[in-house]
Amino acid sequence: MPSLFRLLFTLAILAGIVYGAAFALTIFVEPKQREMTVKIPAKRLPQ
Repeated sequence: MPSLFRLLFTLAILAGIVYGAAFALTIFVEPKQREMTVKIPAKRLPQ
């Protein structure tokens, strides 16, 4: 039973670290906006 508790505790700690890292990325990283150009072939345009 102690080994099961140790496994669950380790998995909970790892899940907390992953959740904390994802949360930190959403708070501290700001996406950069930029313009985007998409080329459309002439044959796809209405005539």
